[in-house]
Amino acid sequence: MTEEITVALVSLGCAKNLVDSEMLSALLVAENFSLVTAVEDADVIIVNTCGFIDSAKEESIQTILELAELKKKKCRALIAAGCLVQRYGEELRKEIPEIDGIFGINDLQAAAETIRRCLAGERPAYLEGKYRLPEDAPRLLATPRHTAYLKIAEGCDNKCTYCAIPAIRGPYRSRSFASILSEAEKLARQGVRELNLVAQDITLYGKDIGEGKTLPELLRSLSDIPGIALIRLLYAYPERITPELVDVMAAEEKICAYLDLPIQHGSDPILRRMGRKTTAKKLLELIGRLRAAIPGITLRSTIIVGFPGETEDDFARLLAFLEEARLDRVGFFAYSQEEGTPAASFPGQISPEVKKERLTVAIDKQSRIAAAKQKSLVGQRLQALVDGRSALDSNILLLRSRGQAPEVDGYIRVEGGRAEYGSFVNVKITGYDGYDLLGTIETE
Repeated sequence: MTEEITVALVSLGCAKNLVDSEMLSALLVAENFSLVTAVEDADVIIVNTCGFIDSAKEESIQTILELAELKKKKCRALIAAGCLVQRYGEELRKEIPEIDGIFGINDLQAAAETIRRCLAGERPAYLEGKYRLPEDAPRLLATPRHTAYLKIAEGCDNKCTYCAIPAIRGPYRSRSFASILSEAEKLARQGVRELNLVAQDITLYGKDIGEGKTLPELLRSLSDIPGIALIRLLYAYPERITPELVDVMAAEEKICAYLDLPIQHGSDPILRRMGRKTTAKKLLELIGRLRAAIPGITLRSTIIVGFPGETEDDFARLLAFLEEARLDRVGFFAYSQEEGTPAASFPGQISPEVKKERLTVAIDKQSRIAAAKQKSLVGQRLQALVDGRSALDSNILLLRSRGQAPEVDGYIRVEGGRAEYGSFVNVKITGYDGYDLLGTIETE
């Protein structure tokens, strides 16, 4: 009888990394490994790391070191994979001897062989740098069965001066139109009702493959798939939001009135240094057009504070931009000096103390805007998707409206609520608690 090898997969970082982890899971099951959710029960632990910014790197390394303690118990092999490995693989193996094997994001197909070689006493490394998984590679969803991320492209061509993603994940590569639709149809047959489209830049979709297909056409085709009820757009670069895309979003009922726009700053000199091809005025005009064309649209963004050369005047412009933009949700980051990026060698690097201070001020500014947005929803009736129950209190049902993306935007919490997971219910918003809304389910 073949020995059963149990594997636990720990996925860190963004939704795009999670999709890689889901493909990894399917690959391992096809190779007759048994997946377990508890790391304490695993013979082999794989950490799919993130290497985007310093805090993500630190989390990845800390997670690896913590899991290495399990090698004193059941764990027989600890394997590191993903973005941090793609960038610093050999260095990681040298500095953290507890790591038994590594493979990068471009070598997911080597996972099973890495495990077997580790268990045989070797310390293998796969860092070839060529993405070879087929477009129709299967996935085992790590999300609730009614929701899924749909990755439509890999890599990035934007060359923002602060970002290491192109160096890690390579140039932009759109998936074929047919493969995306095929996967979406398969997900729908499995019971997925909500698709969240992800890529480093979804708005660039199709421009590189010569099929004549673009994001608006993809959205129309996805909207025609039976069973899919919601389609949400994440990582849509504002510089490429076209009138056609706005028209499709406004016309297609299944497409959520929601956009994740990585704006990054509100001062023109900083935007130029970042390599962004827009201005604060153009960004505000875009926000105005979106709100006029798609009433009630939820706008999410990310902002970097403390970029090299950011003066007090630049920071003041950012705060004024936030006040005028009135974005619904914003994720803030202190600038991270990433090795190999142009901005890492820019003059005018900001001290950690100033970055921390500005981060606090910016978050406080946006928190007041967000609280006003939350307050304006009290008393409204929203359609919401039932996600599941709170891990902290099983009496609380967690739901999400069209304006709430999974994992990042909070929930509608319903105390004592009863509803089928994956179903849609009508909810009256009765209050808010931070970024969560509070509500009651309305019965017809």
